[in-house]
Amino acid sequence: MSNDSLAELLFQQIQGPALQQISRQLGTGQLQTSNAVGAALPLLLGALGRNASQPSGAEALLGALQNDHAGGLDVGSVLGAVLGGTQSRQTNGAGILGHIFGGNQSRAAASLGQATGLGGDKAGALLQILAPIVMSFLAQRFLGGQQNGSPATAGLLGQVLGQEQQVHRQQGGLGGGLLGAVLDQDGDGQLGLGDLLKIGGGLLGGGR
Repeated sequence: MSNDSLAELLFQQIQGPALQQISRQLGTGQLQTSNAVGAALPLLLGALGRNASQPSGAEALLGALQNDHAGGLDVGSVLGAVLGGTQSRQTNGAGILGHIFGGNQSRAAASLGQATGLGGDKAGALLQILAPIVMSFLAQRFLGGQQNGSPATAGLLGQVLGQEQQVHRQQGGLGGGLLGAVLDQDGDGQLGLGDLLKIGGGLLGGGR
């Protein structure tokens, strides 16, 4: 098993043709798009990890993965469906974001846009593109454990996402501490503007 975080593994899969497609959709350069994707993935996975830290949240997430995202589609297939306008629960980025962020969805998009220079509208569009990809990626990796004699449970899902947070906290230059910054750096229990702006350069690392 690789020591790379889930965010890093997915970030690597999005490089190349997928990144070019996202750049064209947003009307942004590939470097800026890559930087924004690198910030958005830990944001999405971190928020999912926070939700799954409660048993009810982990159960709801597991149900969503099993019911809506268990097709085993790769990044290119999911992205093609999303950008092609396919209407389904699997590709409904706005609906998925509503479950991930709740009432913080608009603020998350605005803050990510400010942190990455995309602006709120394009950051919101990026999150809607990435949310179905993140869910499909989690389903592909996590539900695949059933084939190895390790049944998927809500507790195991919460553990996996908890380990994802720890990996980011322990890493140095490559976006180290991103999940901690996103979840609640200021200790107030809320996902706020100050937390999101600490994302910085995302998985590309480095300051601006």
